[in-house]
Amino acid sequence: MSDMDKSSILPPSEQNPILGNNTTNKILKNNKIIYKSEVMRNLMRMVDRVAPSNATVLVMGESGTGKELIAHAIHERSNRSNKPFVAINCGALRETLLESELFGHERGAFTGAYARKIGLAEVANGGTLFLDEIGELSPGIQAKLLRFLQEGEIFRVGGKDPIKVDIRLISATNRELDKEVVKGNFREDLFYRINTIMVHSPPLRRRKEDIPFLVEYFLNSGTGGYLNRGRQISEEALKIMMRYDWPGNIRELQNCCERLQILSEGHTIMPNDLPENIRNPEMKIVIDDYDPTMSLHELEKRYILKALNYFDGNKTQAANALGITIKTLYNKLHEYGEFDKYAVHTRPLKS
Repeated sequence: MSDMDKSSILPPSEQNPILGNNTTNKILKNNKIIYKSEVMRNLMRMVDRVAPSNATVLVMGESGTGKELIAHAIHERSNRSNKPFVAINCGALRETLLESELFGHERGAFTGAYARKIGLAEVANGGTLFLDEIGELSPGIQAKLLRFLQEGEIFRVGGKDPIKVDIRLISATNRELDKEVVKGNFREDLFYRINTIMVHSPPLRRRKEDIPFLVEYFLNSGTGGYLNRGRQISEEALKIMMRYDWPGNIRELQNCCERLQILSEGHTIMPNDLPENIRNPEMKIVIDDYDPTMSLHELEKRYILKALNYFDGNKTQAANALGITIKTLYNKLHEYGEFDKYAVHTRPLKS
């Protein structure tokens, strides 16, 4: 085999010297934030400047861009690094359950409250509280969160005594909260309270030079590695992945790498191992496909259900790829009358 032929199947670490010894290379890994692009360098410089303060931080960015990793990086560079980092997904819980998770409850506060529960805000005392998908908070929780941030104290559900809590708040959202304020969906006073510092997590399409490094990382640390397949990637397959825009961002790339390790024919991932939508990203709906009998609602429904079928009914992966929150996907499935069919993460039930 010639040197040219060998280069097409070598793992990235053997093709490029900057992926070699971590003591000399240029790739930067901070709490698994892997990057080489200038846009990410600028972001991490901002993280370094912001971290030592106690200012609230709002991390903006599309779904799957690694907003929680950025929050972790801020915490680890702060004076609170030896205290807890506690994360809660505001979009995954109903209002009543979210209040109990966030602030805790007293015994007998409601049906099923058989014992006192310490809330996550209290658990994070002295450290960092990370609220993901903060744009999903209901008006009632928004008011209680604002009071907590203003007064530095919480009340457990069913409790009468205030509890002093010292936390640094970092929030994240894929919504444009300023527009949500105008619409009346998000409190203006809370918006200004949580965004003393605003940072933006860039989508993967704006940092494509990071893709080879991310692919190598996922292939070498993914759960499919024990299969001894897909441990490296051919140059041509990598070029194809570089051309794709990754609407689900890093989470979609990670899922893709795991899928490739399971389904690839051999040790090296070749172009034919890649999914059709990545090999041919230009195959999109064109104007000639317009059907005057199909409403936008019906088109959306079909596309969402296609995504669920593609991911074998896995709602989390489908939501990530579609660029919507899991809560939005649940609402859409209820709206379409399809929720029961996709009630569990498995292949959908046949009609």
